[in-house]
Amino acid sequence: MIACGIQNLRHARTTLNPTDPSTTTQLVTEGVYSWSRNPMYVGLLVLLIVFARAFDSFVLYLGPLLFFLLIGRLQIQPEERALAEKFGEDYAKYKSNVRRWL
Repeated sequence: MIACGIQNLRHARTTLNPTDPSTTTQLVTEGVYSWSRNPMYVGLLVLLIVFARAFDSFVLYLGPLLFFLLIGRLQIQPEERALAEKFGEDYAKYKSNVRRWL
């Protein structure tokens, strides 16, 4: 999902930098973004789960849990506010049709 998300963003010629959503030039709703509003974060979460599973460590399962909680609060929510401000009704419609995660 990570590679597909990057490819979709590059194809749309918009930023790959999630720390500054104000530099977004286009709302990407095609490809993997038609399934998830955050496919790259989903991919990272899956990688963390696979890593924890590979080492079969209960402690390592805290990583995906913390990632899920923190990325939602500290990154996704600010991104969503910035995209709503920038793309208005188009983003509201997209948000109502596509889930945040899966």
